[in-house]
Amino acid sequence: MIPKDPVMLLSYVNLKLRDFYSSLDQLCEDLDADRSDIVEKLAGIDYHYDEEKNQFV
Repeated sequence: MIPKDPVMLLSYVNLKLRDFYSSLDQLCEDLDADRSDIVEKLAGIDYHYDEEKNQFV
């Protein structure tokens, strides 16, 4: 289950991207998660996906 709290979500998603997935799209597809929902929640705490780093920074 994907965390609802934005700070916990940030930690969870960045860990998954670092250790298991080569892109945010791959993570979302595999976990059946809504990419726009993740991006929106993390933008709310001023984190944005960096494709080059494959992390939210």
